[in-house]
Amino acid sequence: MVAQRPRIVFVHGSVMGGRPTWSGQRSLGDRFEIDVVERPGFPPNPDVDHVDFEEHAALLAGSLSAEAHLVGHSYGGLISLLAAAAVPDRVRSLTVIEPPATGIAAGDPAADAFTREGIEWWQNGPTEDPDAFLRGFLTYVGSDYVPPTPLTSRLAQGARTLIVERGPWEAAIPFDVLAAAPFPTLVVSGAHHAAFDAVCDVLAARLGAERLELPGYGHTVQQHPEFNERLADFVLGAESLANG
Repeated sequence: MVAQRPRIVFVHGSVMGGRPTWSGQRSLGDRFEIDVVERPGFPPNPDVDHVDFEEHAALLAGSLSAEAHLVGHSYGGLISLLAAAAVPDRVRSLTVIEPPATGIAAGDPAADAFTREGIEWWQNGPTEDPDAFLRGFLTYVGSDYVPPTPLTSRLAQGARTLIVERGPWEAAIPFDVLAAAPFPTLVVSGAHHAAFDAVCDVLAARLGAERLELPGYGHTVQQHPEFNERLADFVLGAESLANG
């Protein structure tokens, strides 16, 4: 009988959908069952008029009919934290990459600035111009990615979805539930933005999580050449823990 491969569910963040966000993780399919989520508002799904991390977390939690290892990037990391807290019995491990939950690091100057500037951008930024809004957002999060002109249809839809996102700084992370959960957690950052570092440090400290920094790739830490092996080691370690 062939042993079932561990299942990893990848949850993307803002702007980019699942397939482009996790393109570098396709090779993990040789060792794991890979499930790439495409959240509402991202291709091939239609546009939406509102994005709420709590609603998307409920959708993700409801989709976990079998145990899985959750991996979330950015806004998807925030969603993964909430989903894992909702159904801890269905989660084998949790990995989050720079979730922008800056509210949990309130009092840290960089986190406070991120929250303040985000609120200002969503309230007063060029929400009628997805292209301009996206380019300003990329500067805001410290990304050096330069979108094409004109935007591709995928990026244009991602920008429209970005505009209707609920601010991630509003998130209340259920630390007690997550800290008591039976699965291990890995918190990853790219050592490029003090606000993300502050959030990741708080998460690691309060959850007793493993902390990993992979610098040189900005906010897209999953593109780092060491990321896949570090993730694979973490997932397999979680499998041994769960099966031991």
